[in-house]
Amino acid sequence: MTSFPILSSIIILPLFGAFIASLVKGNEKEVTKNVRDLALWVSLVELVLVFLLLYQFNASSDAFQFVEKKIIFSKFGISYFLGVDAVSVTFILLTAILFPICIFYSKLSIKLRTKEFMVSFLVLEALVIGVFSCLDIILFYIFFESLLIPMFLIIGIWGGKRRIFASYKFFLYTLAGSVFFLLAIIVMASIANTTSIVELDNYYFESGLQNILWLGMFISFAIKVPMWPFHTWLPDAHVEAPTVGSIILAGILLKVGGYAFLRLSLPILPDASIYFANYVIVLSIIAIIYTSFVALAQKDMKKMIAYSSVAHMGYVTAAIFSFTEEGIKGAIFQMVSHGIVSSALFLRIGVLYEQTKSREISNYSFLVKSMPLFSLFFIVIVLSSIGLPGTSGFIGELMSVLGVYKYNAFYGFLVAFGLILGAIYMLKLVKVIIFVSGDNKVSNLKDLVLTENILLLIFVISTILLGLFPNLLLQFIDVSVIKVLTNYKGL
Repeated sequence: MTSFPILSSIIILPLFGAFIASLVKGNEKEVTKNVRDLALWVSLVELVLVFLLLYQFNASSDAFQFVEKKIIFSKFGISYFLGVDAVSVTFILLTAILFPICIFYSKLSIKLRTKEFMVSFLVLEALVIGVFSCLDIILFYIFFESLLIPMFLIIGIWGGKRRIFASYKFFLYTLAGSVFFLLAIIVMASIANTTSIVELDNYYFESGLQNILWLGMFISFAIKVPMWPFHTWLPDAHVEAPTVGSIILAGILLKVGGYAFLRLSLPILPDASIYFANYVIVLSIIAIIYTSFVALAQKDMKKMIAYSSVAHMGYVTAAIFSFTEEGIKGAIFQMVSHGIVSSALFLRIGVLYEQTKSREISNYSFLVKSMPLFSLFFIVIVLSSIGLPGTSGFIGELMSVLGVYKYNAFYGFLVAFGLILGAIYMLKLVKVIIFVSGDNKVSNLKDLVLTENILLLIFVISTILLGLFPNLLLQFIDVSVIKVLTNYKGL
């Protein structure tokens, strides 16, 4: 184990890169090129550091590793406390992979105020990794809420026609929910006399109090996921966000809520988690079925994928609160798979939008003729989205359904029914835009360029690799998942 503060380095590096980028001066063309190159190199070095973290990580240990701790306010017990387990490392790696892809692709989609965009993007990367790394609940809250700021700017400045409305709805909706999270933190810290997540895991709060604290945290996390009926901000945010903003929103930011359930709600408030499990699963089932029907009715491709994200995250929350090993592992696997698949889908929609400036499904037809490579990659990702065996989507959804089924057979059946609905609207999309010939309003579309081919191939390989070799992830998170399960008081 190295004494090098690798977690601090991974958090600070993007912030340092953002600071340097903000100082770059010159004419607009030079600034754009230099800042984009700087951001890309910073994100690639960040990825190398994360691979180093992964290489040195001991997956056979359930203890937090690479721990860094420094007291900030001794009177209140607040500390700069970092550490990771296998679950944390999994999402840090996903983050570190998606950000350079987005920065690389932004050359094709972000044309104005590039310097400000790259600064916001690098700050967002640092804050997201901070969420997955911190072990102090106050520090967690700071990272958890601060990431709203750069995302607010990304949607509000570089988004579509209704970007101002969408950015404010996103910011205010999610910030309002976090007020209850902050109140829960204050109560827990004052009673337990600590803000350490590790110590709070071992502190037992009275069951009645647990229920109140859990509800305060639940509102905030449910909005972040987002769960039905807290999901209404997501379609607007996705539709108006630039392509790379949608990729990070779906690929990473939605996972922060699921991660918070695993890191805070379940281990700190186990009795309340068990008490409310039935309600969470019912809400998740409603999300899966209801938003699937809503997705089926959409005419905008981006909005369809946004609603499908709500449905797919419904599998995650249902599986988490099944309290089974299959469910917890399935939820984590599903989050990773959805991070890959949803990012790829939004990237593909972005490829079409850059040529046509349209996301209307009715404007496209018979793309297999003019864009054969695009069509091939699109079909593979859609098949992963609907859970075809041999793809990552199959493993995540299968284990999630199995976990819920072991909790309650009827609930398991309803969750499985959502798989059928997902297949209907996604295959309908493929049929209409790829194979059906019609008088579409856009024509002469060019197939993928080399850059787009490389980026899309990364996603295709990733989903097939995890689909064929799921133990690459399942064995890695095994010890951490078992620790989560054995930490429940009363289980």
